[in-house]
Amino acid sequence: MTEARRDNDRRAAAFVPGHVTGFFSPYDADEPVRAGSRGAGVTLSDGVRVTVRADDPSTASRLTLDGTPLSMPPVETVLTALDAEGAHVVAESDLPLGTGFGVSGAIALGTALAANHALDRGRSANDLVALAHRAEVLAGTGLGDVVAQARGGVPIRLDPGAPPHGRLDGVPATRRVEYVTFGGLSTADVLAGDTDSLVDAGDRALSGLTDRPTLSGLLAASRRFASRTGLPTDRVRGVVDDVVDTGGEASMAMLGETVFSLGTGLTDTGVDADVCRICQTGAHLLPPDRS
Repeated sequence: MTEARRDNDRRAAAFVPGHVTGFFSPYDADEPVRAGSRGAGVTLSDGVRVTVRADDPSTASRLTLDGTPLSMPPVETVLTALDAEGAHVVAESDLPLGTGFGVSGAIALGTALAANHALDRGRSANDLVALAHRAEVLAGTGLGDVVAQARGGVPIRLDPGAPPHGRLDGVPATRRVEYVTFGGLSTADVLAGDTDSLVDAGDRALSGLTDRPTLSGLLAASRRFASRTGLPTDRVRGVVDDVVDTGGEASMAMLGETVFSLGTGLTDTGVDADVCRICQTGAHLLPPDRS
């Protein structure tokens, strides 16, 4: 974005890909930037566009998502940290909120990137990722989406936490992705229970995937994780089984009543699925003519 555009309009926009988690192991820490999860997932070309307008007196709402005003604690935390209390955040999402696509993390990260640029705060990329990750952890709305969305592709989270603490690898692959969602599951409710089984199942899945990091391996590890943890609803389990029975690859998105598949796995079973691709780029600012 040019300096003239930023000075005159004091606004900026960012795109953040959606993210579906195949499996995860939650890890707590005294410092939120060190907390988070290990695991793996897929980032999506369907995602969230976030525009930040600085000092916008035209609306009483701090944040709108697809035109609807709402309150989102991670966004408030990000704006406060960047001294952007007067800013207005406009988010437009291809994906539904609260159904396992990391929309909350996407809005937090997009807000950090766009507000930093619009207000010329001079923070580094890693610093902004850490800020958004910390905000998500504090709010209990996500443990690993932000760091995955910052990377793009098929991220493998080897260590919990944000930069410089979290360590990432990835599966080098691109593929069509289909998804269908039936509703949401509460991340906070799942993590409020006994997480020992999640950690054990997630660590097993991660060990298997790192031995042979492929997309097929990720989906298979995700299904084993889902089976061991008992997270899928009957409806999700039935759709996944149908795809696998027809030779496709599918699993549950953690955490939502959502199924994602590779290729045409869902449509081959007659499901009216949304279609996108693996996103090869992570979160990024949009050029001036698109903000």
